[in-house]
Amino acid sequence: MLTTDFTHGAPVWVDLEAPVVDDAVAFYRAVLDWEFRDLGAEAMHYHICSAGGRSVAAIGPGPDPAAAGGWKLYFHTEDVDATTKAVEQAGGSVLVPPGDVGPMGRMAVLADPAGARFALWQPGTVPGLERVSEPGSLTWTELYTTDPAAVRRFYSTVFDWEFTDHEMPGLPGGGTYTVMSRAGKGSVEERTIGGIVPIVPEMASAGVTPLWQLYFAVADCDATVATARRHGAALVRPAMTVEGVGRWAHLTDPSGARFSVISEAPAG
Repeated sequence: MLTTDFTHGAPVWVDLEAPVVDDAVAFYRAVLDWEFRDLGAEAMHYHICSAGGRSVAAIGPGPDPAAAGGWKLYFHTEDVDATTKAVEQAGGSVLVPPGDVGPMGRMAVLADPAGARFALWQPGTVPGLERVSEPGSLTWTELYTTDPAAVRRFYSTVFDWEFTDHEMPGLPGGGTYTVMSRAGKGSVEERTIGGIVPIVPEMASAGVTPLWQLYFAVADCDATVATARRHGAALVRPAMTVEGVGRWAHLTDPSGARFSVISEAPAG
């Protein structure tokens, strides 16, 4: 499960690069009931998104106003520069080199060997998300990839992640779902951060490319999907229930950014 006990390689922050920030703010306020704090013109109107008074994400302008929006997942590191070098040595690429974000922290944007984009965060005054695995916040991640074997080697080298295969008939790529876990103490369940989904040919022909898919927890998946569609979202995969996991759906927001919502199965 995701926690705010950040260690090397743990998901620590998420933000949306939006063509029009005000439009994205309006959409996610309606769909996820977020509150927003605009950091001002000097920060290019980067908005901190909150739920229950705690930060859950951020929204800012993308580098190309004509491009579709996209969510970006950040992983914790104590040394962005050293981890960036490790990414390059392991076959990844640097999209934005390490740089300071004022006193808040230091970051870099990279891509794994299959092309999925992600970022690094070295905390300054901002350690990371204040709320996860609760309604309105990040609760799961999935890596969509064309080369599961290569990305397993990559992330185990860069972040020392562990991988556990689970047979789940009906899934693409032969029915194997690989769960990724942070290294460290505690049970695998306590250290789990997400899963790997192979991009099979029919998915690729439908336009699916390597990316990190983000899941936000909601109280009612179907109601959230209905609200999202009323506010301009497109349904990528209709809501479905997985026993013991919950009910989830894939969407794209009006800017084209992919995201998922999930209402988790009751405990017990």
